[in-house]
Amino acid sequence: MSKGRIILSGAVANKAGQGGEAWVRLNWMLGLRQLGFEVHFVEQLQPGAPAGAEEFFRSTMERHGLAESATLLGENGALCGWPLARVLEFANGADALVNISGHLAHDAIFERVARRVYVDIDPGFTQIWHSQGAKLGLERHDAHFTIGEAIGAPCCVIPTCGFVWKKVRPPVVLDAWPAVEGATFDRFTTVANWRGSYGPLEFEGRTFGLKVHEFRKCIALPRETALPFEIALGIHAGDHKDLAALRDAGWCITDPAKASCTAEAFQNFVRASGAEFSVAQGVYVHTHSGWFSDRTAVYLASGRPALVQDTGFSRTLPSAKGLLAFSTPAEAAHAAREIAGDYAAHCHAAREIAEGFFDSRKVLAKFIADIAASPTADTLTP
Repeated sequence: MSKGRIILSGAVANKAGQGGEAWVRLNWMLGLRQLGFEVHFVEQLQPGAPAGAEEFFRSTMERHGLAESATLLGENGALCGWPLARVLEFANGADALVNISGHLAHDAIFERVARRVYVDIDPGFTQIWHSQGAKLGLERHDAHFTIGEAIGAPCCVIPTCGFVWKKVRPPVVLDAWPAVEGATFDRFTTVANWRGSYGPLEFEGRTFGLKVHEFRKCIALPRETALPFEIALGIHAGDHKDLAALRDAGWCITDPAKASCTAEAFQNFVRASGAEFSVAQGVYVHTHSGWFSDRTAVYLASGRPALVQDTGFSRTLPSAKGLLAFSTPAEAAHAAREIAGDYAAHCHAAREIAEGFFDSRKVLAKFIADIAASPTADTLTP
């Protein structure tokens, strides 16, 4: 029996060719269904969407058994999935709209859903942009969640903008991400865009840099540790000096299209890796946001240790075995050697952390309970 109806929205078609981004939304959808909710995924195709967006959406949903539970809307109606009239009928009886990054802005759907929930997966960007006048639709939602666990705490300089930001960790459907058994360490990997999706962010006299600025601090890691590092990297031709520096330091540069062109390619890349190494966007790090990567969460679920830049998450997550946080290049080098030197123990601990902190059944049950605590959402069953 269904516990309730949920419309879920986020960017899949609009991020065509990015398998990791597809998995963010898939983990939410599959996880809510696993809890017993009737879920329909609704996405609006934006102007300037990538080539092949509709096919990417269709094939992603079909491969995960979701073709009858997902609709892509265009300017004049549905491009695939249900007709708009059926989506609106579903919305009439829906208990909540779970709107990842506020992607859905369809007025007719908004006015029919009992409860509208914003899920922020870009902490710092979301709140600062809103404070600077960007129209993100935050005020159209009844509840606000963020993966930035420190937002609202004294240690974090990100503004709350007058909203109560409840916390939610990136959920992972563990059955879809089983641990890889019997592997030996071969290399650290990650998937990244050198300059990310956004430009530098200015707030109250401070400028927060991009992922590239954090990565440059760690370019020498392969040479300093004598360990193999691989990055599936999207990088512009104008950054040829950075590309040369990476190669000179010993980085293996992989085509990101091959590593993450589909959800399946991304999953295979992660599960074939030895461990993850990654830095974070400057705003996540230097605001002490507590942000944690959905990509890192699936590495951990796969039994793959993660060595990642600390954003303040080490205050709330274990970071001694399986998941190691660093703040300086020297700390990163030391931790990399530690993972390679005691690999089996770190693999075991990585899966344990995923089970304890990112299991979608736990994460999303708490999420639903937090929504249901409001009297306007009493039809949802935790």
